[in-house]
Amino acid sequence: MKTNKNQIWVKNDNIDKETACEGVDRKILAYSEDLMCVENYFKEGAIGAMHNHPHTQITYVVSGEFEFTIGDTLLKQDSIMHGCKCLKEGVLLDIFTPMRKDFVLEL
Repeated sequence: MKTNKNQIWVKNDNIDKETACEGVDRKILAYSEDLMCVENYFKEGAIGAMHNHPHTQITYVVSGEFEFTIGDTLLKQDSIMHGCKCLKEGVLLDIFTPMRKDFVLEL
């Protein structure tokens, strides 16, 4: 498990990036059982493959340009298929409820 679960203060500079998929790294920031904050670093041309999950997700475009398959709305309800293409290198901030256990379990 990641050590920052339930920590009150999490310093971004102390979190290592991990590979999510080709061209995409992520940082799992503060989280609890009920909520999770994740930064996703996309290289230009990287694809967030179509997928779904049993979590409600809000995505905020911190920087860059992205094409989203679900349009301009970045509220992704439980089990809705979604994905994106990075048009210009950037960062997406995702908030999940409940937290994504699949992101923090060591394989």
